[in-house]
Amino acid sequence: MTVNYWTLLIICPLVFAASLLDAVAGGGGLISLPAYLIAGLPPHNAIATNKLSSSIGTVASTARFIKNKCVDWPTAVPSAVLAALGSIAGAKLILAIDDDAIRYIMLILVPVLAFVVLKKRDLSAESVESVSRTRQFVVVCLAALLVGMYDGFYGPGTGTFLLIAYTQLAKMPLRLAAGNVKIANLSSNIGSLAVFLLHGQAVIPIGLISAVFAISGHFIGAGLLLKNGSKVVKPFVLFVLSLLFIRLVFDLFVL
Repeated sequence: MTVNYWTLLIICPLVFAASLLDAVAGGGGLISLPAYLIAGLPPHNAIATNKLSSSIGTVASTARFIKNKCVDWPTAVPSAVLAALGSIAGAKLILAIDDDAIRYIMLILVPVLAFVVLKKRDLSAESVESVSRTRQFVVVCLAALLVGMYDGFYGPGTGTFLLIAYTQLAKMPLRLAAGNVKIANLSSNIGSLAVFLLHGQAVIPIGLISAVFAISGHFIGAGLLLKNGSKVVKPFVLFVLSLLFIRLVFDLFVL
C-alpha cells in the first residue's frame, strides 16, 4: 500500500490519542484500529499495522514504569509468559468458535465492570486490605492467562481488564499494577505481532511512522499516571469501558 500524507494525517493524531489512553488505562486499540480502517487499510492489514505501532509504543510506557521502579518482577515475568501463551491459544480458538459468542458475554460483563469501577472511590489498592503474596501471584498469573487469551481471541480493552484484575482482585498498588499490566500487554502484543509479520500483513512504513506518535502518547500517558495516579485512571477506565460497550453493540447489532 502506498503511503501518502492524507493517510498519515488521519492515522497519526488518532494513534497519539489512543496511545495516551492506552498508557493510562488500556483500551487504546478502540481508537487506533478504527483510525487505520478509516484511512483505507484492509482489515487484516489494519489489525497487523496497529499491532506494530502499538507494540513499539508500549515499549515507551513500559520503559518509563521500569525506570520508576513500578514493576513487581516476581509476578511480572511469569504473567508475561502466560499472557503470550494465552494470546496464542485465543488466536487459535477464534478459528474454531463463533466470535459473536464472546461479544455477547462481554456485553454483559462490561456494565458489571463499569459498576465496580464507579462504586470504588478510586482504583488504588493502597488503602484497602492486603492479600497474601501467594494469592496475589495466583490472581495475577491467572488474569494474565485469561485476559491474554481474550486478547488473542477478540482484544479491545485488554489492558483495562488487566488493570482492574490487578488492583481489585490481586490488591496491587496502582503503580505496580500499571507497570505489570504494560509488561503483560507488551508480551501479548509481541506474540500476535510475530504471527502477523510472518504472514506479511503489516504495512511496515505506515506502522513505523505512526509508531513515533505512539511512543509520544505512551510516554506522556505514563507520566500522567505516575503523577496523578487514581485521579486520572478512574475516568479513563470508565471512558474505555464506554467505548468498548458501544463497539460491542455496533459489532453485534449494526454490522
